[in-house]
Amino acid sequence: MRKRKRIKRKNNVLFFPGAEKKLIDKGMEKLQNKNYSEAIRYLEEANVLDPNNEQVLFGLVFSYIEAGSFEKAKALTTEMLQKGIGDYIYMVELYLTILVHLHEYEEIITTIEALYEENAIPFERYDHFKTMLHYSRKMAENHIESENTKPVVEKMELEMTELDLHKLSQKNLNEQMAIVTNITNKNIRPYLNEIEAYLADDNGHPFIKTILLSLLKEQEVDRKIIVRKFNMEIEVIPHELPGVKEQPQMLGIKSLSESYLENENPTLLMNITEMLERIFYMSYPFELHPTPPHIWAAALHYIVQQYLGLEPMIGKIVDRYLAAPDEIAQVIEQIEEIEKISYPNL
Repeated sequence: MRKRKRIKRKNNVLFFPGAEKKLIDKGMEKLQNKNYSEAIRYLEEANVLDPNNEQVLFGLVFSYIEAGSFEKAKALTTEMLQKGIGDYIYMVELYLTILVHLHEYEEIITTIEALYEENAIPFERYDHFKTMLHYSRKMAENHIESENTKPVVEKMELEMTELDLHKLSQKNLNEQMAIVTNITNKNIRPYLNEIEAYLADDNGHPFIKTILLSLLKEQEVDRKIIVRKFNMEIEVIPHELPGVKEQPQMLGIKSLSESYLENENPTLLMNITEMLERIFYMSYPFELHPTPPHIWAAALHYIVQQYLGLEPMIGKIVDRYLAAPDEIAQVIEQIEEIEKISYPNL
């Protein structure tokens, strides 16, 4: 019997086991789908439960930036710098980018000059900081805060993105997420070679690969691309792929689960659907084996009952879904492996 996790209490509010992960999953999904207000809502709730979770903090910063809440992004980034969260130079660059949006050029100058005094700037970033310092001094002197600043800001951001994309696979997951978020609203064709290399790299994170594939599909890229995930390889044309939430295998499993549980146990169904969507988001665009939907529906029913602290009865599940126990066990093993890497502790 699996030991039940203790229920957390925060400000006299009870939170059940797994609440943080569900909130993070939802928040990151909303961020990817550009629903920034909802992403902020879920991630702020997750932050209440775990205020030092780097995944939550970085997700919030990116969501604040995309939502135009630059003051909140600045405050949170400042807090992260004070706590020593994340790579120091990377965090400083993120902080400076936010200050550019706020037109706080004096603060940019002060920060960069302090970095020079401390000899804290890596050699390969020296020119970038020098360019930003020169630009900020010019802006501060002329008090220019108009639309004319946009081309220069965008040029600096583009230069940073190109440099980072070139070594995307060498970054940690938070940095990769920042890079990918930065190109979400840009023409990604100039970065196709780097993106293709990442998708074919066995070390690339499945979550980031799904985001990149979604961007390629959204921008109707129609050339053949190799994708590797979970020791599987496939050649795809992104433009021809189904959407992440339109994968036929996933929809078949979801439909079968609904037919059994929609009226009988909607709470169980909701949790099954959340896990199903997580699994197929991570595995996109691959079809998972065994393919029959009744085996996956049975396995999800079993494992979600376990996660909820219930006592699943394998005999009843086998009879209901007409799935063999060894097939169910095979799928449960896959689900647990994918769940382990969905959102690692960074």
